[in-house]
Amino acid sequence: MISETREHTMDNTIPGLPNINAEQLDLPSQEKLAPAGSLDHPPRILLLYGSLRERSFSRLLTYEAARILEHFGAEVRIFDPMELPMVGSVSEDHPKVAELRALSLWSEGQVWCSPERHGAITAVMKNQIDWIPLEQGALRPSQGRTLAVMQVCGGSQSFNVVNTLRLLGRWMRMFTIPNQSSVPMAYKEFDEEGRMRPSAYYDRVVDVMEELFKMTLLLRGRTDYLTNRYSERNERARKAIDRQIAKL
Repeated sequence: MISETREHTMDNTIPGLPNINAEQLDLPSQEKLAPAGSLDHPPRILLLYGSLRERSFSRLLTYEAARILEHFGAEVRIFDPMELPMVGSVSEDHPKVAELRALSLWSEGQVWCSPERHGAITAVMKNQIDWIPLEQGALRPSQGRTLAVMQVCGGSQSFNVVNTLRLLGRWMRMFTIPNQSSVPMAYKEFDEEGRMRPSAYYDRVVDVMEELFKMTLLLRGRTDYLTNRYSERNERARKAIDRQIAKL
């Protein structure tokens, strides 16, 4: 029988959970999920696309998404991947690298949109994600951000790209929304001015941006608490004890 007690014993252990450091264990509550910090600014959304072509359908789809987000009230920034060096080829203070990292830190949510190439995301898309570190000093440029994923296909519809982007988003500790967009035969879906034609695919893009905006509003002011992990608190506590012992 599993006991439902939350009481600690006199030696600050938890009955039935001897491996847990009770001092570092948080008991979640609705009150702790109250938003914290200043929320006076509009939701900040960064959009990345994965092609350098002059007529890039991933870029055109990204701009459509940006227009929708701006209508909802978001402040949007679109990063231009042109002239972003390959990871490892230059130092981290390269202007394009610094720009991308600053935008990721600035953002509260992101949109990633890539063409499908050989059944996967493009090198242009992966290079941008690879330049965003899991940790940057004491900061984490991607953790806690919301994420929407989209792809464009030259042929029939697939979900290879959005599946890969979801995997990467999870690795980057982002909150990836359930909805997604995959646009097949993208060359048919945009007019000569680069605007997306009305279709069920366009409606799906609206759905995705609407859900991203809602989830970003929902998580704003709460991500610090939501991403505060027991394992990391416990590790910091152990290291603090080790430092104290080393001073003796």
